[in-house]
Amino acid sequence: MASAAPTTARPPRRVLGIDPGSVKTGFGVIEVSGATAGYITSGVIQAGTGPFAGRLHTIFTGIGEVIAGHAITEAAIEEVFINRNPQSALKLGQGRGAAMCACASAGLPVHEYTPRSVKQALVGRGGAEKDQVGYMVRAILGLKGALKEDAADALAVALTHAQQDRFNARVAGQR
Repeated sequence: MASAAPTTARPPRRVLGIDPGSVKTGFGVIEVSGATAGYITSGVIQAGTGPFAGRLHTIFTGIGEVIAGHAITEAAIEEVFINRNPQSALKLGQGRGAAMCACASAGLPVHEYTPRSVKQALVGRGGAEKDQVGYMVRAILGLKGALKEDAADALAVALTHAQQDRFNARVAGQR
């Protein structure tokens, strides 16, 4: 009886991409199998404009619910973009922290990507416009119709992670 050749293929993984914000946090889930990425779900967690601690709790619990409901195996999050308003950057960072804590609480590895690297990975240009990123997300995942901007950005982060992970696996295999 002949035995099957051992396989080195990784099992499919579920990647949660997060576009953090203190008012709205985008999320996108893809399933990655080899070089193929498929759309699972996406949306926006509306934290609102109420007391800040409550908004952070909303982000934490919202991300936790996405993780629990979709068998997530790893997460990718966009790093904070420092703008002209330091107070806004601090609040954004705190929202990002709440999302990262939700991932860590679930035992997920969290990978971080700059906005520029996400644009570079999807569009080929680090200075790409948001509509170009959204177009590429829809094209790569075969989606029709519009996505909410924050959800499209989150899916872009997840796709960037899948691409970087494939690259790292190839490099490791060549050693």
